[in-house]
Amino acid sequence: MSTRNSKQSKAAARERLRLEREKEAKRAKVRRQIIVAAGVVVVLAAAGGIAVAVNNANKPGYWDAAAKKPLVKPANTSGTDGTVIVIGDKSNKNVVKEYEDLRCPICAAYEQEAGDAVLQGAKDGKYQIDYTFGTFLDDGASPGQGSKRALSAVGAALNVSTDAFEQYHKLLYSKAYHPDENTDKFKDTAYLLKIADKVPALKGNTKFSDAVKKGTFDKWALTMSKAFNKSGVNSTPTVKVNGKAVSVPGMPSATVVSSIAADLK
Repeated sequence: MSTRNSKQSKAAARERLRLEREKEAKRAKVRRQIIVAAGVVVVLAAAGGIAVAVNNANKPGYWDAAAKKPLVKPANTSGTDGTVIVIGDKSNKNVVKEYEDLRCPICAAYEQEAGDAVLQGAKDGKYQIDYTFGTFLDDGASPGQGSKRALSAVGAALNVSTDAFEQYHKLLYSKAYHPDENTDKFKDTAYLLKIADKVPALKGNTKFSDAVKKGTFDKWALTMSKAFNKSGVNSTPTVKVNGKAVSVPGMPSATVVSSIAADLK
Protein backbone atom coordinates (compact mmCIF):
# COMPACT_ATOMS: atom_id res chain seq x y z
CA MET A 1 0.00 0.00 0.00
CA SER A 2 1.33 3.41 -0.95
CA THR A 3 1.92 6.10 1.59
CA ARG A 4 -0.64 8.26 -0.19
CA ASN A 5 -3.36 5.62 -0.03
CA SER A 6 -2.54 4.95 3.59
CA LYS A 7 -2.96 8.61 4.47
CA GLN A 8 -6.26 8.79 2.56
CA SER A 9 -7.59 5.71 4.34
CA LYS A 10 -6.63 7.09 7.72
CA ALA A 11 -8.26 10.43 6.90
CA ALA A 12 -11.46 8.71 5.77
CA ALA A 13 -11.52 6.64 8.94
CA ARG A 14 -11.03 9.73 11.07
CA GLU A 15 -13.88 11.45 9.18
CA ARG A 16 -16.20 8.48 9.71
CA LEU A 17 -15.32 8.43 13.39
CA ARG A 18 -15.97 12.17 13.65
CA LEU A 19 -19.34 11.83 11.96
CA GLU A 20 -20.26 8.89 14.17
CA ARG A 21 -19.32 10.87 17.29
CA GLU A 22 -21.44 13.80 16.13
CA LYS A 23 -24.40 11.49 15.54
CA GLU A 24 -23.94 9.90 18.96
CA ALA A 25 -23.69 13.35 20.56
CA LYS A 26 -26.96 14.37 18.85
CA ARG A 27 -28.66 11.15 19.99
CA ALA A 28 -27.44 11.73 23.55
CA LYS A 29 -28.77 15.29 23.44
CA VAL A 30 -32.17 14.08 22.26
CA ARG A 31 -32.25 11.45 25.03
CA ARG A 32 -31.44 14.10 27.63
CA GLN A 33 -34.21 16.34 26.27
CA ILE A 34 -36.72 13.49 26.40
CA ILE A 35 -35.71 12.64 29.96
CA VAL A 36 -36.01 16.26 31.04
CA ALA A 37 -39.39 16.64 29.31
CA ALA A 38 -40.67 13.46 30.92
CA GLY A 39 -39.50 14.68 34.28
CA VAL A 40 -41.35 17.94 33.81
CA VAL A 41 -44.54 16.07 32.89
CA VAL A 42 -44.23 13.87 35.98
CA VAL A 43 -43.68 16.88 38.21
CA LEU A 44 -46.63 18.74 36.68
CA ALA A 45 -48.83 15.66 36.97
CA ALA A 46 -47.84 15.20 40.59
CA ALA A 47 -48.49 18.85 41.29
CA GLY A 48 -51.86 18.60 39.57
CA GLY A 49 -52.69 15.47 41.55
CA ILE A 50 -51.77 17.20 44.79
CA ALA A 51 -53.90 20.19 43.83
CA VAL A 52 -56.89 17.95 43.06
CA ALA A 53 -56.40 16.06 46.32
CA VAL A 54 -56.24 19.31 48.27
CA ASN A 55 -59.34 20.63 46.51
CA ASN A 56 -61.23 17.41 47.18
CA ALA A 57 -60.14 17.41 50.79
CA ASN A 58 -61.40 20.95 51.21
CA LYS A 59 -64.62 20.29 49.28
CA PRO A 60 -67.64 19.53 51.50
CA GLY A 61 -68.94 15.95 51.34
CA TYR A 62 -72.12 15.30 49.40
CA TRP A 63 -74.31 14.90 52.46
CA ASP A 64 -72.60 17.77 54.28
CA ALA A 65 -73.57 19.96 51.34
CA ALA A 66 -77.10 18.51 51.28
CA ALA A 67 -77.54 19.39 54.96
CA LYS A 68 -76.98 23.07 54.13
CA LYS A 69 -79.62 23.20 51.41
CA PRO A 70 -83.15 24.53 51.99
CA LEU A 71 -85.58 21.93 53.28
CA VAL A 72 -88.04 20.66 50.69
CA LYS A 73 -90.81 18.64 52.33
CA PRO A 74 -92.61 16.01 50.27
CA ALA A 75 -96.37 16.31 49.94
CA ASN A 76 -98.40 14.04 52.23
CA THR A 77 -96.11 14.46 55.24
CA SER A 78 -97.00 15.51 58.78
CA GLY A 79 -95.25 16.66 61.92
CA THR A 80 -92.43 19.12 62.39
CA ASP A 81 -90.55 19.58 59.10
CA GLY A 82 -92.63 16.81 57.54
CA THR A 83 -90.82 14.09 59.47
CA VAL A 84 -93.87 11.87 59.99
CA ILE A 85 -95.52 9.80 57.27
CA VAL A 86 -99.11 9.00 58.17
CA ILE A 87 -101.10 6.22 56.56
CA GLY A 88 -104.77 6.04 57.46
CA ASP A 89 -107.08 8.48 59.20
CA LYS A 90 -104.98 11.17 60.89
CA SER A 91 -107.74 11.77 63.41
CA ASN A 92 -107.76 8.16 64.59
CA LYS A 93 -106.91 8.10 68.30
CA ASN A 94 -105.07 4.78 67.91
CA VAL A 95 -101.55 5.21 66.59
CA VAL A 96 -99.19 2.46 65.47
CA LYS A 97 -95.76 4.05 65.30
CA GLU A 98 -93.16 2.27 63.17
CA TYR A 99 -89.45 3.06 63.23
CA GLU A 100 -87.38 1.57 60.40
CA ASP A 101 -84.12 1.89 58.49
CA LEU A 102 -84.44 1.07 54.80
CA ARG A 103 -81.20 -0.96 54.79
CA CYS A 104 -82.27 -2.96 57.85
CA PRO A 105 -82.61 -6.71 57.07
CA ILE A 106 -84.81 -7.33 60.13
CA CYS A 107 -87.11 -4.53 58.99
CA ALA A 108 -87.28 -6.28 55.62
CA ALA A 109 -88.19 -9.58 57.32
CA TYR A 110 -90.86 -7.81 59.39
CA GLU A 111 -92.37 -6.07 56.36
CA GLN A 112 -92.32 -9.26 54.30
CA GLU A 113 -94.05 -11.19 57.06
CA ALA A 114 -96.48 -8.72 58.62
CA GLY A 115 -96.36 -5.52 56.58
CA ASP A 116 -99.48 -6.16 54.51
CA ALA A 117 -101.56 -7.23 57.50
CA VAL A 118 -100.53 -4.22 59.60
CA LEU A 119 -101.16 -1.87 56.69
CA GLN A 120 -104.61 -3.39 56.17
CA GLY A 121 -105.49 -2.51 59.75
CA ALA A 122 -104.93 1.16 58.93
CA LYS A 123 -107.00 0.78 55.75
CA ASP A 124 -109.80 -0.72 57.83
CA GLY A 125 -109.76 2.29 60.16
CA LYS A 126 -108.49 0.46 63.23
CA TYR A 127 -105.56 2.84 63.65
CA GLN A 128 -103.25 5.18 61.81
CA ILE A 129 -99.67 4.18 61.02
CA ASP A 130 -96.96 6.78 61.59
CA TYR A 131 -93.62 5.98 59.95
CA THR A 132 -90.30 7.49 61.01
CA PHE A 133 -87.14 6.37 59.21
CA GLY A 134 -83.58 6.45 60.45
CA THR A 135 -80.33 6.14 58.53
CA PHE A 136 -78.04 4.87 61.27
CA LEU A 137 -76.94 1.81 59.28
CA ASP A 138 -75.06 4.13 56.92
CA ASP A 139 -72.74 4.90 59.83
CA GLY A 140 -72.59 1.38 61.23
CA ALA A 141 -70.38 -1.66 60.72
CA SER A 142 -71.04 -1.56 56.96
CA PRO A 143 -70.92 2.18 56.25
CA GLY A 144 -72.54 3.60 53.15
CA GLN A 145 -75.23 5.97 52.02
CA GLY A 146 -78.00 3.63 50.89
CA SER A 147 -80.30 4.40 53.81
CA LYS A 148 -80.18 8.11 53.01
CA ARG A 149 -80.47 7.62 49.26
CA ALA A 150 -83.44 5.27 49.61
CA LEU A 151 -85.15 7.57 52.10
CA SER A 152 -84.76 10.51 49.73
CA ALA A 153 -86.33 8.37 46.99
CA VAL A 154 -89.15 7.42 49.38
CA GLY A 155 -89.76 11.15 49.83
CA ALA A 156 -90.01 11.53 46.07
CA ALA A 157 -92.55 8.67 45.93
CA LEU A 158 -94.53 10.18 48.81
CA ASN A 159 -94.58 13.47 46.97
CA VAL A 160 -96.50 11.67 44.20
CA SER A 161 -99.06 10.01 46.50
CA THR A 162 -99.40 7.92 49.64
CA ASP A 163 -100.35 4.94 47.46
CA ALA A 164 -97.08 5.31 45.54
CA PHE A 165 -95.23 5.47 48.87
CA GLU A 166 -96.93 2.30 50.14
CA GLN A 167 -96.10 0.32 47.01
CA TYR A 168 -92.53 1.59 46.78
CA HIS A 169 -91.94 1.01 50.49
CA LYS A 170 -93.13 -2.58 50.11
CA LEU A 171 -90.90 -3.21 47.08
CA LEU A 172 -87.79 -1.76 48.76
CA TYR A 173 -88.22 -4.30 51.57
CA SER A 174 -89.22 -7.19 49.31
CA LYS A 175 -87.17 -10.36 48.88
CA ALA A 176 -86.72 -9.49 45.22
CA TYR A 177 -85.03 -6.14 45.82
CA HIS A 178 -83.85 -5.70 49.39
CA PRO A 179 -80.05 -6.09 49.43
CA ASP A 180 -77.88 -7.75 52.01
CA GLU A 181 -77.00 -5.35 54.82
CA ASN A 182 -73.33 -5.50 53.83
CA THR A 183 -74.12 -4.59 50.21
CA ASP A 184 -74.95 -0.90 49.98
CA LYS A 185 -77.00 -1.37 46.82
CA PHE A 186 -79.50 1.38 47.66
CA LYS A 187 -76.76 3.97 47.12
CA ASP A 188 -77.22 3.36 43.38
CA THR A 189 -79.79 5.79 41.98
CA ALA A 190 -80.29 3.58 38.92
CA TYR A 191 -81.23 0.67 41.19
CA LEU A 192 -83.74 2.77 43.13
CA LEU A 193 -85.33 3.89 39.85
CA LYS A 194 -85.40 0.30 38.59
CA ILE A 195 -87.46 -0.70 41.62
CA ALA A 196 -89.72 2.33 41.17
CA ASP A 197 -90.55 1.18 37.65
CA LYS A 198 -92.62 -1.58 39.27
CA VAL A 199 -94.97 1.08 40.71
CA PRO A 200 -97.46 2.27 38.06
CA ALA A 201 -97.61 5.83 39.41
CA LEU A 202 -93.80 6.11 39.36
CA LYS A 203 -92.96 4.38 36.09
CA GLY A 204 -92.14 7.01 33.48
CA ASN A 205 -92.85 9.76 36.01
CA THR A 206 -90.20 12.33 35.14
CA LYS A 207 -91.04 14.51 38.14
CA PHE A 208 -90.34 11.57 40.43
CA SER A 209 -87.17 10.42 38.63
CA ASP A 210 -85.80 13.97 38.47
CA ALA A 211 -86.34 14.35 42.22
CA VAL A 212 -84.42 11.12 42.85
CA LYS A 213 -81.57 12.04 40.51
CA LYS A 214 -81.26 15.61 41.76
CA GLY A 215 -81.64 14.69 45.42
CA THR A 216 -84.59 17.04 45.89
CA PHE A 217 -85.50 15.42 49.20
CA ASP A 218 -81.99 14.74 50.48
CA LYS A 219 -82.24 17.44 53.14
CA TRP A 220 -85.62 16.04 54.17
CA ALA A 221 -84.08 12.56 54.51
CA LEU A 222 -81.41 13.97 56.82
CA THR A 223 -84.05 15.86 58.81
CA MET A 224 -86.16 12.71 59.14
CA SER A 225 -83.07 10.83 60.35
CA LYS A 226 -82.47 13.46 63.04
CA ALA A 227 -86.06 13.06 64.21
CA PHE A 228 -85.47 9.31 64.46
CA ASN A 229 -82.31 9.89 66.53
CA LYS A 230 -84.21 12.17 68.90
CA SER A 231 -86.96 9.56 69.41
CA GLY A 232 -84.80 7.47 71.73
CA VAL A 233 -85.33 4.36 69.58
CA ASN A 234 -82.09 2.41 69.28
CA SER A 235 -83.06 -0.56 67.11
CA THR A 236 -85.17 -1.33 64.09
CA PRO A 237 -87.82 -2.31 63.52
CA THR A 238 -89.49 -0.79 66.57
CA VAL A 239 -93.28 -0.77 66.70
CA LYS A 240 -95.21 1.13 69.33
CA VAL A 241 -98.96 1.00 69.81
CA ASN A 242 -100.22 4.12 71.55
CA GLY A 243 -96.72 4.60 72.95
CA LYS A 244 -96.24 1.01 74.12
CA ALA A 245 -93.55 -1.06 72.40
CA VAL A 246 -94.69 -4.29 70.77
CA SER A 247 -92.28 -7.16 70.09
CA VAL A 248 -92.32 -7.94 66.37
CA PRO A 249 -89.01 -9.28 64.97
CA GLY A 250 -89.39 -12.95 64.01
CA MET A 251 -93.06 -13.04 64.93
CA PRO A 252 -95.61 -14.40 62.42
CA SER A 253 -98.11 -12.02 60.90
CA ALA A 254 -101.08 -13.17 62.96
CA THR A 255 -99.14 -12.74 66.21
CA VAL A 256 -98.05 -9.23 65.29
CA VAL A 257 -101.62 -8.23 64.46
CA SER A 258 -102.86 -9.74 67.72
CA SER A 259 -100.17 -7.90 69.70
CA ILE A 260 -101.18 -4.61 68.09
CA ALA A 261 -104.87 -5.27 68.69
CA ALA A 262 -104.23 -5.99 72.37
CA ASP A 263 -103.00 -2.45 72.93
CA LEU A 264 -105.66 -0.57 70.98
CA LYS A 265 -107.97 1.69 72.97
